[in-house]
Amino acid sequence: MNVGDIINVPISHGEGKFLAGEELIRQLAANGQIATQYVDLDGNATADIHFNPNGSLYAIEGITSPDGRVFGKMGHSERIGSGLYANVPGEYDIRMFEAAVKYFK
Repeated sequence: MNVGDIINVPISHGEGKFLAGEELIRQLAANGQIATQYVDLDGNATADIHFNPNGSLYAIEGITSPDGRVFGKMGHSERIGSGLYANVPGEYDIRMFEAAVKYFK
C-alpha cells in the first residue's frame, strides 16, 4: 500500500464510529497515525454517508499506535474469499495480513 491508494474494504457497521477530541485528532495527524480514511470516488476524505457509513470524524477508518505496530480499523479486511461479494464489484483481498506477516519476519 502507498499513501493515496484507494481500496475497497467490506463493512458491516451496526454501531460504532471513530470519535476523538480535536486535540487528539490533530496529534494523530501530526504523528502520521491516521492510516486510512473513508473517501469519495475522487479520493477525498468525506462525511458523506455513501462513503463514510458510520459518520467517523474526519472520515477516519483506521489508526496506528505511535510506533506503527498496532493497527485498529473499522472495515473488515479479514472478510475475503471466493464469491463473498457477488453483487458488489471490486477487489477485496488487499493482502493486508500477508504483508504484515512478511513485514514482521
